[in-house]
Amino acid sequence: MKWLKGIVVVLVVVFALFYMISRPEDAANVVEGAFGAVVSASEAVGRFFTSLAT
Repeated sequence: MKWLKGIVVVLVVVFALFYMISRPEDAANVVEGAFGAVVSASEAVGRFFTSLAT
């Protein structure tokens, strides 16, 4: 089963590189959207703990 995980990881990396090379603007938008989601989630967690503390 470990070899299957390795194959999947390699396929994902190859696809990501192909996507970055063939459509760099779209790849940048995907990364920007993912970063925005992480920032938004961390702000929500911060608001939760602030609300919990008060």
